[in-house]
Amino acid sequence: MRILYNLLTYVLFLPYIGYWLVRGITNRSYLQRIGERIGIGYPRLERSIWIHAVSVGEVVAAVPLIRALAKRYPGRPLLVTTVTPTGAARVASIFGDDVHHTYIPFEAPTVVNRFFSATNPEIALVLETEIWPNLYRGCGVRGIPLVLVSARISPKSVRSYRRLLPLFRETLSHGIIIAAQSEADAKRFLSLGAAPERTRVTGNIKFDVELPPDLSDRGRELHAELFGERPVWIAASTHEGEEEIVVEAQRMLLETHPDLLLVLVPRHPQRFAAVREMVVKQGMSVVSRTDGEPCSADTQVFLGDTMGELTLFYAASDVAFVAGSLVPIGGHNLLEPAALGLPLLSGPYIFNAQEIADMFVTRGACKLVRDAAELAAAVDGLLSDPETASRLGAAGREILERNRGSLARLMAMIEPLVA
Repeated sequence: MRILYNLLTYVLFLPYIGYWLVRGITNRSYLQRIGERIGIGYPRLERSIWIHAVSVGEVVAAVPLIRALAKRYPGRPLLVTTVTPTGAARVASIFGDDVHHTYIPFEAPTVVNRFFSATNPEIALVLETEIWPNLYRGCGVRGIPLVLVSARISPKSVRSYRRLLPLFRETLSHGIIIAAQSEADAKRFLSLGAAPERTRVTGNIKFDVELPPDLSDRGRELHAELFGERPVWIAASTHEGEEEIVVEAQRMLLETHPDLLLVLVPRHPQRFAAVREMVVKQGMSVVSRTDGEPCSADTQVFLGDTMGELTLFYAASDVAFVAGSLVPIGGHNLLEPAALGLPLLSGPYIFNAQEIADMFVTRGACKLVRDAAELAAAVDGLLSDPETASRLGAAGREILERNRGSLARLMAMIEPLVA
């Protein structure tokens, strides 16, 4: 099956390049450093520690790990790979020149070999469940320890992987260490051929989220500077099809809370202009972060059209709706706003982190809504009942604190592998 897989990678090589070129027509960032995707332009490193985080959410989750590695192994080059330009931008904004970044290479064997020849990783740490058979085999044949960090696999994915069981089983045979999120995840990996002696439960590193100690103070300052004394709710990381629902909810809320401000933060920067245009067409007055001016008394929507400021906007808000969940995207990170003690709302599509979302919902730390009317009613209820809002925020913080510790367990696992 590996031969067939490798043949397929070469057949798909030109369509793969075409895909990124087409994406670059509407978003120029997809054309930047495109050579890295096909084996050209990697940094030349020796004994690097390689961390792969597919996009923004995984990059944010990896921040405590990367900082811990930098502290524990000073002078050792840290290489972070991503798939998306937004992930790359977040790496640059958080770490600057302290880490090396490249896009993860295409799976064709020649491209994979060029990646390893240039970057020379001593250990590979891959967040969650990114399965790359040739990259993983490349680690195995070179004797590079590979750890799947906070590894998870859904029952649905297990059924899909079983269709390619010989390839998947062979991929897992290269000494891969599974640091699973839960016992259930560990059992699913074992059912696909993971080695029991290399499969452990370490928990979810996302619970070890680190926020700047002065973030709450900066959030209050931003609130006072841009929003005055108005109540504020945030719709964070919205996708196409969600902004209209959120704006409609804001329209309903203005009937009972005429001074309420919506902070609207689209997930992808290439959509900032289109979202602003939609808000204006809906008859809402809008101020963008890039306008560089405070909201006036009649401003109804504040558009967060910058990168890397989402946590600051959270800290400046009173209620948080975490998007990617009213449309079948799978939901986004509940843990950052939970760390700030915000009452949380989400849509029903939360399958990207189902166990975390279920934990928050069942323990009363997050309310689910299905449409604009339910979203408006939930925000209204939290703004009108500060005691309930405070209780939700406290419940979220408690969940976060009770589940910390994955990072310490992971670092203890990594130590003998690097040494």
